[in-house]
Amino acid sequence: MNSLPGKAALSLCRRAAAGGTRVLAASPGRPSGVVQADRAALQAVRVCHSGTNQKGSVVYTKKRGYDITRNPHLNKGMAFTLEERLQLGIHGLLPPCFLSQDVQVLRVMKSYETRTNPLDKYILLMTLQDRNEKLFYRVLTSDIEEFMPIVYTPTVGLACQQYGLAFRRPRGLFITIHDRGHIATVLNSWPEDDIKAIVVTDGERILGLGDLGSYGMGIPVGKLALYTACGGVPPQQCLPVLLDVGTDNQSLLDDPLYIGLKHKRIRGKEYDELIDEFMQAVTEKYGMSCLIQFEDFANSNAFRILNKYRNRYCTFNDDIQGTASVAVAGIFAALKITKDKLLNHTFVFQGAGEAAMGIAHLLMMAMAKEGVSREDAAKKIWMVDSKGLIVKGRGNLSHEKTEFAHEHPHLKTLEEVVQVIKPTAIIGVAAIGGAFTEKIIKDMASFNQRPIIFALSNPTSKAECTAEQCYKLTEGRGIFASGSPFDKVTLADGRSFIPGQGNNAYVFPGVALGVIACGVRHIPEDIFLTTAEAIADMVTEEHLAEGRLYPPLNTIREVSFKIAVKVVNYAYRNNMASVYPEPKDKEAFVLSQIYSPDYDSFTLDTYSWPQEAMNVQDV
Repeated sequence: MNSLPGKAALSLCRRAAAGGTRVLAASPGRPSGVVQADRAALQAVRVCHSGTNQKGSVVYTKKRGYDITRNPHLNKGMAFTLEERLQLGIHGLLPPCFLSQDVQVLRVMKSYETRTNPLDKYILLMTLQDRNEKLFYRVLTSDIEEFMPIVYTPTVGLACQQYGLAFRRPRGLFITIHDRGHIATVLNSWPEDDIKAIVVTDGERILGLGDLGSYGMGIPVGKLALYTACGGVPPQQCLPVLLDVGTDNQSLLDDPLYIGLKHKRIRGKEYDELIDEFMQAVTEKYGMSCLIQFEDFANSNAFRILNKYRNRYCTFNDDIQGTASVAVAGIFAALKITKDKLLNHTFVFQGAGEAAMGIAHLLMMAMAKEGVSREDAAKKIWMVDSKGLIVKGRGNLSHEKTEFAHEHPHLKTLEEVVQVIKPTAIIGVAAIGGAFTEKIIKDMASFNQRPIIFALSNPTSKAECTAEQCYKLTEGRGIFASGSPFDKVTLADGRSFIPGQGNNAYVFPGVALGVIACGVRHIPEDIFLTTAEAIADMVTEEHLAEGRLYPPLNTIREVSFKIAVKVVNYAYRNNMASVYPEPKDKEAFVLSQIYSPDYDSFTLDTYSWPQEAMNVQDV
């Protein structure tokens, strides 16, 4: 997919940016040989950004003038040729300068590097997305590892908290509880009709930050940006949606600048009717194959919504199923280090919410493939919630928690649980920063030669422990993964580790691309286990030696592509696809669906007739 690693492209951008942006012409102080070197560098950047050296396609648009420059899908800024400017009626609206997309990338990078605050960087990139969509994705795909923490976790959490102040222009649909009975009308407000993927939230459980109400729109926007940047899903086929039913966050209700509905959350029958109507309106307008991803719903709604709709619509919940897939992929990779089977491990979860349940159920599915019964698999999994260890006889257990309630004396703290149960793996998904204390980590190292420690909560401030704490307290024996990125860790003896980031972005872009490509109408749990196996298979011995449990983030486009191909193969093999005839070459089929950030040409198709056919008849 990419000819150069993203870091290489970014360093080329930075080198060129340091020398200025006008690099395509020789000058007395700039010999032609240097110009040729710059051309070569820029050409290398183009190959890395777009994956190929091909230009965009030729397209026709009826829009003219200001409508062109104000439309982010069409706008190319100073990359419009003179011919395009004249034909589109925009000559004079742009400076008399003609830039390649490569040089535009350099300009963005130079501006980006003047920002030191992550939120300022986020606003810069989102403003670019509002102005020039293809350039935004060219920049993003130049170095996913650099930009993902800005457009998604952890910076997106801060952006959501400040969303009212950072809001510039609409990037999605706000549908409120007061729009019941008219959701189809609200959907008509969106300018695109060919929608293939929707990410929807009600803002009640944004990352580990809680109820942010309408400020939660930053999550669907960021998620869908990664659908395109990591998976290649065309952005015009994506729709972010925020269902505003109010908020129980009193500080937002008291804030005169809050941009959402200012009342407590509506629950019960009215809420359920809103969700029902939304699902029906979406599929009536966009078709039964329109993918609907639920994101950041509270536990009380997430499970029941997923169970209610999973067999009726093309839908999944990333917090439950996406998190499960990426976590289990990390466990599969860890097994390459421990050299044993899944059934030999005992898991303790800090947290018993949707992420924990999703991971636990997928682990049980994986154990079933090893011949373990569901009952025996459940015995390998222990959960700790806000009231302590989940055991039989404890009151007020939800249906989901009951399956993992074992016969055992009640223990109040995670430290006690780890000391008594002696697990081989601890997995943190409760968004309690520092929950994996020094004692817990040292205990894990005393029970196990290679303890598995996954601190998966987001954002970084909510991580159960840092990578440095894990590696130092286990003397480098810990097998670590986190939800948010951590820097490389070097121990006193000189050994270095690159922490694995169990980011859901390894999962949802590839799954979405595959599902959309072949028109899957229901997404079975098997797809997420298949995805976990695919990700783990891409982790090499070299990666494991570095401490990585996942492929490097700068290869995520290749990872997503391979997952999409596996999803397509699975769908046709199990008669779940709705796109026929079945393509013989699945890789070529998926590749043909992938969005290119290269600019299109708007030059009109001009031609001439034979002279005699054009003779003007006169009186």
